[in-house]
Amino acid sequence: MPWVVGSAELGDELLEIGPGPGLTTELLRARTTHLTAVEIDAALASAVASKFPDVEVLNADATELPLPDGRFSAAVSLTMLHHVPSVELQDRLLGEVHRVLRPGGLFVGSDSRVSTLFRLAHLFDTMVIVDPDAFPSRLAHAGFDEIKVDSVPRAFRFQARKPFIQA
Repeated sequence: MPWVVGSAELGDELLEIGPGPGLTTELLRARTTHLTAVEIDAALASAVASKFPDVEVLNADATELPLPDGRFSAAVSLTMLHHVPSVELQDRLLGEVHRVLRPGGLFVGSDSRVSTLFRLAHLFDTMVIVDPDAFPSRLAHAGFDEIKVDSVPRAFRFQARKPFIQA
């Protein structure tokens, strides 16, 4: 998480997309006043809610966020985009994150790059690889600017901002 989030200012209302079992939730809740986690898997959402009673946990699909426009100061997506079952749904998720961010809101995240080990780990699981080279244009298409994507052999991280003034 430090490689992805670093010293980024996440603000008072943070959205975590796809916390899974909540491995990063504990660290993120210390970085904000209010943390909302959206998890599609009911059992995982229940486990995160039980483990972190001070976190607002929603069992929902991030491609159709049941949240108001412009609520969040920042959003975080840590190694979960490849679990979204198609590029089109991944793009819908990006659009939804853009919608629920305030003007100037920050979106940071990471995902894994393809490797034999990664493929083996997802043998019986959803795995739609996100191409880090194409990701900046996908973020721009969703409405983000100030886009940065950095890659290392096994992962990539990204940072983007919802413009302060909408075109």
